[in-house]
Amino acid sequence: MNTTNDPSLQSWIDVPEGSDFPIQNLPFGIFRTTELTPRVATRIGDTVVDLYELAKAGFFKGVITDPEVLHNDCLNPFISLGKSVWGAVRVRLSELFETSCPTLRDNESSWEKILYPVEKIQLLIPVKVGDYTDFYSSIEHATNVGIMFRDPEHALYPNWKHLPVGYHGRSSSIVVSGTSIHRPKGQTKADNAEIPEFGPTKQLDFELELAFITGKKTELGESVTTAEAEDHIFGMVLFNDLSARDIQRWEYVPLGPFLAKNFGSVVSPWVVTMDALEPFRVAGPPQVPAVLPYLQCSGDHNFDIQLDVLIKAEGQEPFRVCHSNYRYMYWNLAQQLAHQTVNGCNINIGDMYGSGTISGATPDSFGSMLEIAWKGTKPVKMPDGSERKFILDNDTIIMKGYCERDGLRIGFGEAVTKILPSI
Repeated sequence: MNTTNDPSLQSWIDVPEGSDFPIQNLPFGIFRTTELTPRVATRIGDTVVDLYELAKAGFFKGVITDPEVLHNDCLNPFISLGKSVWGAVRVRLSELFETSCPTLRDNESSWEKILYPVEKIQLLIPVKVGDYTDFYSSIEHATNVGIMFRDPEHALYPNWKHLPVGYHGRSSSIVVSGTSIHRPKGQTKADNAEIPEFGPTKQLDFELELAFITGKKTELGESVTTAEAEDHIFGMVLFNDLSARDIQRWEYVPLGPFLAKNFGSVVSPWVVTMDALEPFRVAGPPQVPAVLPYLQCSGDHNFDIQLDVLIKAEGQEPFRVCHSNYRYMYWNLAQQLAHQTVNGCNINIGDMYGSGTISGATPDSFGSMLEIAWKGTKPVKMPDGSERKFILDNDTIIMKGYCERDGLRIGFGEAVTKILPSI
């Protein structure tokens, strides 16, 4: 096991009970303050650690040559240093902030420049996303959608169990947690109408997803094997793939999602590394029929990540509508990246790959309102007495994710967005 994963490690920085960010996590993100320009950081408990200042003070000597690589508004330049550097930085941080290390612990005069309460800083989107792919890799979700909109006896398309279905989305509308999104407008067509109408969507939905971020580029013509895939992955974030179901239903034939998907997607601000997730590997579900050789992989590439979605109505407490788990995914991230590149498609540092909606086998684990309220036929009763078939204006959607095993909890924090009325 990587030494940074040791469950017995404790930090001299206070870590509240149940925190997503113990010293074993050490995620990477970007922050700024009213006085400071953006820079790379990590988080322990509710404290944000300025890695740029640590580098300038010489704490990454032998690991990072130029501290300015950490003085950026995105992680991409840091990621480009390579997997060995990401790992070495985490090891150095683990050593510096472990309880018995006096170097910073006993030098309180340095804290003002290095440590910040999380409520005093602004978190930015962690990477500059060049390209974005969204997959469709939960068999439960794909089956539910097929039952609702097609023949229940043939819910899955013939190709679904043979390849990780995906589409290329719009990277410019991916925003960081805390950003509000306006209800999108577009064309919709009722079943009994002759022609479509234009206006705000009446079926705004969330999609509970995780996304991985690539940390190593390839050239046109190259392919990444399933065995190599995780060497090309920097880490993961929560991902809310907002969707307008009525717009989607009318527009998606023949070329798939367009305006129903590109008006906004929301990510959590901290990138949790694959090293931090290592203790939570699990086997994925059996794949029958057997997949083609380029999609076959050895080892466990699913992760036991518990996921919650809550809806907060204006003036009300958040209400949980979903509890799911990333371990349910039929197609794993190694297969997704192998399929993305098998045709020679090049990838770049900072590219983002959504998992697709993560649904389990039971209604409480369905990862979208489309499924939870079953196309509007089973409305969700909210604590204030109201109902939800889909998301209403001024509702706030909160996604959370965490792993927990043997006393160790590694979390992603939250991906939060408030839905505002159409402009």
